[in-house]
Amino acid sequence: MVDLSSGQTLYAREPDRRFMPASITKVMTVFTAFELIDAGKIKPDQLLLVSDKAFEDWHGVGSTMFLAHRQRVSVDALLHGITTVSANDGAAVLAEGLAGSVPKWIDMMNAKAREIGMRDSHFGTPNGWMDEGRTFVTARDLATLADTMITRHPALYKTYFGHRTLKFNGFEQRNHDPVTGIVDGADGIKTGFTNQAGNGFLGSAERDGRRLVMVVAGAPGGRLLRQSARDFLEWGFASFDGHRLFPAGATVGEARVQDGAARSVPLVAARPVGYDLPAGQTGKVTLAIRYEGPLRAPIAKGEEVAHLVISVDGVRPSRIPLVAAEAVPVANPFQRMVNGVAGLF
Repeated sequence: MVDLSSGQTLYAREPDRRFMPASITKVMTVFTAFELIDAGKIKPDQLLLVSDKAFEDWHGVGSTMFLAHRQRVSVDALLHGITTVSANDGAAVLAEGLAGSVPKWIDMMNAKAREIGMRDSHFGTPNGWMDEGRTFVTARDLATLADTMITRHPALYKTYFGHRTLKFNGFEQRNHDPVTGIVDGADGIKTGFTNQAGNGFLGSAERDGRRLVMVVAGAPGGRLLRQSARDFLEWGFASFDGHRLFPAGATVGEARVQDGAARSVPLVAARPVGYDLPAGQTGKVTLAIRYEGPLRAPIAKGEEVAHLVISVDGVRPSRIPLVAAEAVPVANPFQRMVNGVAGLF
């Protein structure tokens, strides 16, 4: 269990043990699509074709959104199908339609996993269907995936996760997420089950500016998973007091810039920043900004350039990413001269 506002791990047992994620794999498929949407490479209203192969391979196989043969369906509808009813057919059609083939999509998924620091995970399918163990993850890596997805794409996350039902192609189905609508503040994220993997859940909830992400894996039964997930989230909120340091978007500090139009750049956090202590305890807090500097221009607005290190007595230090609040272009000759003179003082 991780508190995203503090970066602190509140509980961990075998966080680096590899396991098969089953349908939790679909979170990486959704995240990859979110990245393409934000980059302007695809649009939610873009239509994709349910190909002969996709229909033959996935019609009626496991969880489904009942896509029809040769149907044209929007990226938006497919994402809702994947996140709400864990549609195996939806994930395959999305992968094939956006990348040209499922193998090419899987390559994109694994490239994204490496980019965001999922060091002990690999994906062999877009939907988590059994593949003889080629798809595996760790709890730590799934927490990293959830953190990155929620932080980078908060609007898309809110749009597609946390829905209780889906109506599509004349069918109405219920989401099997065990916490949304039951645990206060919960909004997903994804369950997974196969006979090989057992029952797993990547979940999240937000209360009073604190967002917790939790992973449970290998539960032998669905009832045990549901109760464990609910109890785990409630424990996280009840057993720790959250202390707010900065609201989202607040300037945390600044970093020196070399060869830029400005000599420094303000640093902000994309989410609220705080720290956790066991309920009722107090401790001394030390903050430090760390970066390899001075930073070299050009710097893009929103580029991750530093970390805020939060040290609390009796707790392992945590690190919160900081991004540039504004762009800093390369200095022109006049600005370089002004910066040089200012540097003397």
